[in-house]
Amino acid sequence: MEITWYGHSCFRLTERNFVTVVTDPFDSKVVGYEPLKLKAEIVTVSHDAPGHNFSDAVKGSTHVLTGPGEFEIGGVFITAVQTDNGKKKEKVRNTVYVFDYDGITVAHLGDLQQIPTQSEIELFGTVNVLIIPVGGGNSLNAAKAAEVVSLLEPNLVIPMHYATPDSNIQLEDLNKFIKEMGLSQPEAQPSLKVSRTSLPSETHVVVLNYQKG
Repeated sequence: MEITWYGHSCFRLTERNFVTVVTDPFDSKVVGYEPLKLKAEIVTVSHDAPGHNFSDAVKGSTHVLTGPGEFEIGGVFITAVQTDNGKKKEKVRNTVYVFDYDGITVAHLGDLQQIPTQSEIELFGTVNVLIIPVGGGNSLNAAKAAEVVSLLEPNLVIPMHYATPDSNIQLEDLNKFIKEMGLSQPEAQPSLKVSRTSLPSETHVVVLNYQKG
């Protein structure tokens, strides 16, 4: 399967003979980046905010998922788990989506703000590819993100939701997370191609260049 980043929290997941998924499409007028021009059968929305819920930007969608549940669409099994953001004053509902593409699981954490509880982690199941916010703001900062990685022990980690030259949102840059993980700056790549045989045995961080949608 192939995972492509379009900026902020928006990714496209594609695999031959399976439906295509787009996560957290954004309104470029609010978030920055290029306006999205994507096609997919499934759109997932982690929470109701312009940086994450602009499903009109995705053409051809037959399913827009906005909350918890279990779904099987076009061969893809999706487990959607609502998480507690831990802030009583501003109860933003966040949904984590775990996609199972023929045995490869990809977890998109949305705007997760707190370390997941043990019961939430159990609902996620085994995570091969973890797509995780690392830039703070209303979601995980670098230190919390690194802690979540250690809890979930995925094979691959893709950071998202951090400051870039094209982002309008006030976020921390990627370097803080890379340092928290004890790594030197990895070279960014245009997309990530994953197969069951290519999964590393130890957790590996993959930095993607955002593509123009």
